[in-house]
Order: sequence, then structure tokens, then C-alpha cells
Amino acid sequence: MQGMSTAPNGLSPYPIVQAPMAGGASCPPLAAAVCDAGGLGFLAGGYKTADGMYQEIKRLRALTRRPFGVNLFMPQTGYVDPAAVETYRGQLAGEATWYGVSLAADDIVGTCDDGYDAKLAILLDDPVPVVSFTFGCPPAAVLTRLREAGTYTVVTVTGVEEARTAEAAGADAVCVQGLEAGGHQGTHRDDPENDGTAGVGLLVLVTAVREAVALPVIAAGGVMRGAQIAALLAAGAAAAQLGTAFLPCPESGADPLHKRALTNPLFPHTELTRAFSGRPARSLVNRFMREHGPYAPAAYPQVHHLTSGLRKAAAAAGDPQGMALWAGQGHRLARALPAGELVEVLAAELVETQSALKVMQMRRAS
Repeated sequence: MQGMSTAPNGLSPYPIVQAPMAGGASCPPLAAAVCDAGGLGFLAGGYKTADGMYQEIKRLRALTRRPFGVNLFMPQTGYVDPAAVETYRGQLAGEATWYGVSLAADDIVGTCDDGYDAKLAILLDDPVPVVSFTFGCPPAAVLTRLREAGTYTVVTVTGVEEARTAEAAGADAVCVQGLEAGGHQGTHRDDPENDGTAGVGLLVLVTAVREAVALPVIAAGGVMRGAQIAALLAAGAAAAQLGTAFLPCPESGADPLHKRALTNPLFPHTELTRAFSGRPARSLVNRFMREHGPYAPAAYPQVHHLTSGLRKAAAAAGDPQGMALWAGQGHRLARALPAGELVEVLAAELVETQSALKVMQMRRAS
């Protein structure tokens, strides 16, 4: 497609990035299909063991020769009140009885690094084309070592100061995440006093970050159509990152209940909640959110581990009311297309919008 902007560093023909969605959705078949269609596919390293992540990388390499990315969660260093976690455990006792499961063991308070060091060691020893980071910015020395290994680095940011931190550390690009984004808000620090709603909408945030730093911007948050990608490129983004748009694809590893819920009238809107993980994350509003969100503590990833068995049991029981149904604000626009076809449709919509804008500009100039 002539005249189309490419993703940062020429990593993909189209400025379309498939978001790394932890929890199983961003599996090798999905990333491979996106890559082969001309987008930039991503694997999610979060919630996996280091070996589990490496096995997925090997599987993806066997499926595509195109560049791809891997996302890592930064270790969490903020203080978590063990008493608050225990109180929440007690408040979830009825859920555990209902689904017939036991809540996580008492030692979850110490599980905060997600195997970060081991995963980073693998990515330095056997480099991949792109590595992105969420929930913080790695030290400059880490970004330098990745660059020396030939890896393009991206840091997720939710504000101007976080973008400046990423630039100062030597990141190659920033993924600017607006308030509309599904799943976790990628803030570098989780303020217990903030429920996440103080975030900024994507278009405003892209503009602010573009004026604050010189790094390429990948824009993420509620993007479901090629026309939105065109608007973000016009605002100065180098590419758009889409997560919810790829969730219902047949290659996605998301639970079928999750896929169907995106367009189910029973789940008409999304909200930010700490109920499932202890950190603000955008999900389709369901019973679990309504009942437990108001008093869920700021305790990530401890609450994530605490509720893991409950969420799995709800899925096994076919009950979306007890699952974490991560979704962006544009979820009702989801299209259950094969991932490669979706990339092509998005690219065509983008070109169509850009062409229409050029025609309008020529008419105004004449």
C-alpha cells in the first residue's frame, strides 16, 4: 500500500502493533499471523516462567520469519500492606466457596518480580527484534545492553514525566497508553490513592508526549478502526497498538467466553477496577467487579495471585461474571476476523481515510 507510514525502525510494513496481552491472549499463532500480514506481533512475557516465555519465542520463530516483540513486566517495588491483602482474602471467602476453590497461599505477598531477571537474561543471550516494558522503565544500562544486542526497546508510558524518564534512560520509543486502553494501566508507580481515572485520553496524551520528547510514539488505547490509526498518525504517532481489536481473532488465546463478552449486550461498558489484580485495569463490568471493586486494595500483583484460582474456576464453570474480562473502551467495535485479515482490513481503512483527507485538502486548496 503506497504512501503508508511504517512502524518504528521499519519493523513492519504497516503501522499496526498487536498489543502484548498477558494471560494467554497474545500467543504465538496470533503474533505470527499479525507479523505475516504486515503488522508487528507481540508475545506477553508477563505471568509466565522464564522457560515458558522462551518456549513461546521458539514456537513463534518457527511460525514466522518476520520481526516480533516480547513484553516484560518491571518488578514491583512499592509497599503492599499484608493486612490489606488478608482482609481482601476474607472478603473473597464467599467466592471461593461458590466456585469450590482455595484462595492463594499466604506467601503471595513476596511475589513481585515476575521472574524479571531470568527473562531479561534470556532476551540478552538470545535477542529478539523488539522488547517492550510495562509498569516501569528499566535502568539505562539495561536498555544499552539490549541495544548492543540489536534489540529495539519500547517503554510503556501513561504521562509526560514517564515519557521523559524513558527518553533519559535511552529507550528507542515509547508506547503511549491512553485512559481508554483495556487491561492494566501501565503507570510506572501505582498510587494507592488513585483509582486510575485520573489518566489522560489517548489523542491528548499523544500530542503532549510528542511535544515533550523526541522519541517515536506508539499510540495505544481504544483503537479499533483504521480511521483511528489515521488520526493518531496525523497527531504525530509512528504507529498504533491494538489489543482488544485482536482479542476475538480465532488465533487469539483468549477464553471463548471473553471473546463473546466483547459484543454481548450483558456487558455494555467498561470501567477501571482493582478487583482482579490490585492495580487499576479496564474490564467489562460484571458481577465480580461490582461486588468487590469498591474495597479491593492497592496490592499488585498479590491480588492477581489471590484471585487467580477464582478466575480460572469461573471460566471452567462457563461463568463470565467471575472472570477478568479485560477490554478497551472500543470493545463493541470488535470484529471476529482472522488476525491476518484484520490487519489487512485495518490497513485498507487507514489508506482509505488518508486518501479521503488528501482529497478534502485538495478541494479546499483549489
